[in-house]
Amino acid sequence: MSDVAAAETRPGGPLVRVEHLEKRFGDFVALHDVDLEVARGEVVVVVGASGSGKSTLCRCINRLETATSGSISIDGQPLPEEGKALARLRADVGMVFQSFNLFGHKTVLDNVTLGPVKVRGVSKDEAVATARRLLERVGVHDKEDSYPSELSGGQQQRVAIARALAMQPKLMLFDEPTSALDPEMIKEVLDVMAELAHDGMTMLVVTHEMGFARQAAHRVVFMDAGRIAEEATPEEFFTHPQTDRAKDFLSKILTH
Repeated sequence: MSDVAAAETRPGGPLVRVEHLEKRFGDFVALHDVDLEVARGEVVVVVGASGSGKSTLCRCINRLETATSGSISIDGQPLPEEGKALARLRADVGMVFQSFNLFGHKTVLDNVTLGPVKVRGVSKDEAVATARRLLERVGVHDKEDSYPSELSGGQQQRVAIARALAMQPKLMLFDEPTSALDPEMIKEVLDVMAELAHDGMTMLVVTHEMGFARQAAHRVVFMDAGRIAEEATPEEFFTHPQTDRAKDFLSKILTH
């Protein structure tokens, strides 16, 4: 089934809809007239050179950056401006960053249970049971009493993924989640992400890891100078890129 058909056959249409999105930082246009839809259960990988707008798009979807113009809706609801509605939206959208953003003074278990208890109103016992199940799922169940500083970068990032999953999000955003990791740690994080994709989690992933894009993506979106220059299946994008910019990007990134 094509991506468009998948989006149209899901109840209620796409989970994420971005229309005519523009983001300016002063005179600099970071995003220009971006349209994007992500269907439920779809894995969309966003690639492009540094400064092409990938991370800004991700941050606008979670409203960490406020769009200059255009619209974003998640599960049929426009992105709220502020207040409790925005907090509820953020609870539905998990985000994993380049830096792990764990609370250094809290144990791994406390990091993962904090959100469900404070934001979702889940009981402590239920939150702990869920956290332990998720920590086992990401392969760090033996680290629940450790502090972030006692973990490797790969372990910290896997805890960050478990923390996001503990909120039972509708959508997971990954903003270059392996770029701060040593090479030997990258695979352990990508393996967890690939398993999530296989299990049907809706994911928007900004990454330079082309192997992950080939393996896990339903669709690859190539950004250039703040625009979506091309989007296709991984097979189409990597074997038959349509634009000169995509061909140039791939020639540089795939020869290293």
